[in-house]
Formats: sequence, structure tokens, C-alpha cells
Amino acid sequence: MTPRPLPDDPSRAARVCPVCAAGAEPFIDVDARRYFRCRACAARFLDPAQHPTRDDEHAHYLHHENEVDDPGYRRFLSKLADPLLARLAPGSRGLDFGCGPGPALAAMLHEAGHAVATYDPFFAPDRAPLDATYDFVTCTETAEHFHRPTAEFARLRALVRPGGLLAVMTCFQTDDARFANWHYRKDPTHVIFYREQTFRFLAARWGWSCAVPCKDVVLMQRPEGGA
Repeated sequence: MTPRPLPDDPSRAARVCPVCAAGAEPFIDVDARRYFRCRACAARFLDPAQHPTRDDEHAHYLHHENEVDDPGYRRFLSKLADPLLARLAPGSRGLDFGCGPGPALAAMLHEAGHAVATYDPFFAPDRAPLDATYDFVTCTETAEHFHRPTAEFARLRALVRPGGLLAVMTCFQTDDARFANWHYRKDPTHVIFYREQTFRFLAARWGWSCAVPCKDVVLMQRPEGGA
């Protein structure tokens, strides 16, 4: 996947955080990519003018080898599954948003006694599950691909019933000095990078509670009142 060249000037969109819409500032130029950081929620993001095309994204995802029954992949997903399962009532109903070609997390949660629908714009594109609401919604290794995080998080919020949970797993960005050589940044489909602070900022804005049971995992709960 060939990166788009650095624009002579940052695009207007790059001056606004795509997560929280606050002002953003230049962060770093590396590997012919230009990144910005948000002054409010601390997200780091690629200049939207350099986002990969949908076809390039799809071609890259086809190289992923995430099999439903792969023990290593299941261990990886258990970072989110274990704390989520500890909070779910028996027989809860959920959605795995961005399930990918191998919906292992949905299988794990189903095996634990929960009903789980799936959606993925490339691999499970039936949009019918997006018309329902759920006791929980999971979003694992997906949020870093969002080209329009504000819209995507608004959709995720709307999918969660009052009292329900939104569970997100993405590799938290923690060290600016290591950003240039960070493996997560080097994935050409990763365009937005979150800190724990980012999710706490969003939860506070929404009026939701926020728990971080371990690095890279956040559980946000919608209040019973329904905000």
C-alpha cells in the first residue's frame, strides 16, 4: 500500500480532532505521513487527506489470519472478553461491531451463553443488526481504523441500551518518543490512535461511566437513565 504524499499544507480537516471536534495541532511527520494530536482528548491521528482508500483497506484486511478457533487469537481477545463477561447478566444480547473475517469474539461470548450478532463493513455487511439495540456492544481492534470516529462512536452509543456496555479494545498510545517506530502506527490502515485519557474524556462528555480493567481495554457503561 503506497502512502499518499504529504500535502503541502495540512488539510482543514486535520486542524480539528476527528474524535471530539476540539482543535488539533501538528504532531509528527514520519514515513511520508503527517500526524496531528488533539489538545483536548489527546488522540493522535493521520491527516485525513492521507487516509487509505476503501479498496486498499480491504486488500490489507484479506491478509489477516484471525481464525475463530485459533487458541492464540482467543487468548488475545480474552483481555476484553474476561472483564466483559464478569459484568454481563446471564443471557445478554450483544453485537460484535467490526467482527472481521473470523468472528472469534462473538463465538467466545456465544459459548458463554450470550446471543451475539455481528457486523463488519467488509466481511459481514448486512446492516440489519444496526437497527437494534443491545445489552453490550464490542469493538475490538476496529476503532483505530475509523475514518470518522465522531460518527462511528455516535452510532456505537446508539446501539447500547440504557444500562448497557460498550467494550473497546485498541492499543493505547502512551509514548510520543516511540510513536515513529511503533508497530501499531506502521499498519497502513491504522489512522487514529487513542489514549486511556481519550476514552475517559469521551465517557465524561457522554455522561457514561468508564472502567479500564487493563491496558488497551475500556468498558463504558450507559446510565440507566439513558443518556
